[in-house]
Amino acid sequence: MTSADRGNDPLPPRVVDALRCSVCGTPIGAAGRTLRCENGHSFDLARQGYVNLLHARIPAGTADTAPMVAARADFLASGAYRPLADELARVCADADDLVIDAGAGTGYYLAHVLDEVPSAHGLALDVSAVALRRAARAHARLGAAVWNLWEPWPVGDGVASAVLNVFAPRNGPEFHRVLRPGGLLVVAAPAPDHLGELGDLVLAVDGRKEERLDGTLGEYFARTARTPVRHQVELTAAQVRQAVEMGPAAHHLDRGGRRERLDALSESQVVTLSFTVSTYRRL
Repeated sequence: MTSADRGNDPLPPRVVDALRCSVCGTPIGAAGRTLRCENGHSFDLARQGYVNLLHARIPAGTADTAPMVAARADFLASGAYRPLADELARVCADADDLVIDAGAGTGYYLAHVLDEVPSAHGLALDVSAVALRRAARAHARLGAAVWNLWEPWPVGDGVASAVLNVFAPRNGPEFHRVLRPGGLLVVAAPAPDHLGELGDLVLAVDGRKEERLDGTLGEYFARTARTPVRHQVELTAAQVRQAVEMGPAAHHLDRGGRRERLDALSESQVVTLSFTVSTYRRL
């Protein structure tokens, strides 16, 4: 089955079972390429295979843009972040039911987890419809829905065995609500030295990020492990541009001559790719 074919398929039944109507909160069912609740609210699947459950416009600068998504897809295809994807798959090895990726982007990490856990299904949530056009086609057992992670999710209580959160907003109460008792939360975040060689072309990482993360989640979760994933790679000039343009720094490239400096790059550069993967169990 090709990626295009997957985009034309309905959402996997396991994913539909986990979703709730974003208008009234009741369960929804699938009829062809339409999701509908018992109160008559309906949501059509887009041609690319995702469903948009949002009712309000997202402020500019919030969702990933088409150029950001294209840069991310090209960069991830290079395999530079494969060690991180492998670690996420390793810690999710026992998540044998539904895995929700909160802030899934193109679905790269969730698809990798599903490849390694053949009994699992995946729900990709993201505010960027552009990103979810790719996520919907990333894996046959993956369904994608547009949603603002800061709002209460259109997902049932206790439906997930794991929640994955990679470089994305962290909504502790919703993480806790949608996970089953004892469920797994996996948070991946950049370390302070991540892409450090690129200076102000990327946004600086708060050195107290891990402390703040534990404080934010401590009311709902107990941390069980924290693993560094760090290596150095040589990136071409084009890959350096992709690494910058796929992240939040892309919203600020028109300041301080950053765009001009980025466009002027012509040589390969060795950079540090550094992350922390933190795992938590639901209290």
